[in-house]
Amino acid sequence: MSDIILLAQNFLALFVESAPWLLLGLLVAGIMHELVPVTFLEKHMGSASFGSISKAAIIGAPLPLCSCGVIPAALGLRRSGASKSSTISFLVSTPETGVDSVSVSYALLGPLYAIVRPIAAIISAIYAGLMVRFFAEPDTHINKKDQVDRSQSSCCSSKVTPEPVVKTSCCASEHSHDHDGADMTSQTDKVQSSKLTKVFAYASGKLLEDIVVWLLIGLALAAAIKTWVPTDFLTQWGDGIIAMLVMALIGIPMYICATASTPLAVGFLAAGLSPGAVLVFLMAGPATNVSTMGMIKQEMGARTLVLYLFSVISASIGFGYALNYLVSSFSLASMIKTDSHVHEHGANVQVIYALCALLLAGLMLRLGFKKLKSYRHTQTQQSACCG
Repeated sequence: MSDIILLAQNFLALFVESAPWLLLGLLVAGIMHELVPVTFLEKHMGSASFGSISKAAIIGAPLPLCSCGVIPAALGLRRSGASKSSTISFLVSTPETGVDSVSVSYALLGPLYAIVRPIAAIISAIYAGLMVRFFAEPDTHINKKDQVDRSQSSCCSSKVTPEPVVKTSCCASEHSHDHDGADMTSQTDKVQSSKLTKVFAYASGKLLEDIVVWLLIGLALAAAIKTWVPTDFLTQWGDGIIAMLVMALIGIPMYICATASTPLAVGFLAAGLSPGAVLVFLMAGPATNVSTMGMIKQEMGARTLVLYLFSVISASIGFGYALNYLVSSFSLASMIKTDSHVHEHGANVQVIYALCALLLAGLMLRLGFKKLKSYRHTQTQQSACCG
């Protein structure tokens, strides 16, 4: 019974610690979702150049998409004309980090991981894109698109469409202009209000729904690791290549997003794993899963899939070694949170953390009730049809 109580305490502590930062990340992610149109992404990822690959990595890094949510986005980009290399770059950087995971990393793991994770995600994404560019099969998808674009822009097929001329009456009254101005203002206010509503609806609805299950699983597993896993269980692998390969193999098949992987990383750190080995998990886990690998093989071929997996594993291990070197050489261990750093907030800050935890729990419960209501409604319809 004492172990169960300790498990619940560890879970609650992690949940409260991450709540305000997760809410902040969800809000920023909702804003970005409304302000970054898909057409903008398609425009900057159409070629296989270094610039296009870099843009894909930088654009994808802050986007609020998990390892499952990025699949339809990347598929849409690919079928809209994005190159193989740019699509792979986007597929690596987007799930590895995001505004929500950076904020949660700062809360649970400390400032060092909050800085290192987005940098590692962008560089590893560019590296993966370049590997695909130089070693994958020729990208016939883009060549066909270029041929279509050239044929459409030829001088023989282009036509100049005359712009309609709008006639204005000299007798029009000034009052009509006043009414038009008022209508435009009210329409602008309505559009802004609608966008704000969409931001909150997406952040507390679709986005939270995408991550809530794995977030709770991650928190529960992290609490279980802190409660029951002895320190020497994971440290027996050491800090070298074996430990990092084990963490990569654990992370690759998992369906877990960058935010939900963070509590698990807390558990691994508490169990005595090196910061570099934990970073390997934080990079390889969100970047890959079975569905992503299947989509890459289907859309871009087996060789691209092999290059993608090799790039993710080699980049994560490389950054793992680099982080271990930086921590030991520059004494950066103080920038990594451990159990001793948790619950050092003042009384007022603790109240804010508790209120944020209650708000987040309320949003999660609301999603659960909606799911249950939808399930019951579906069951009622099916029974009515069958009856």
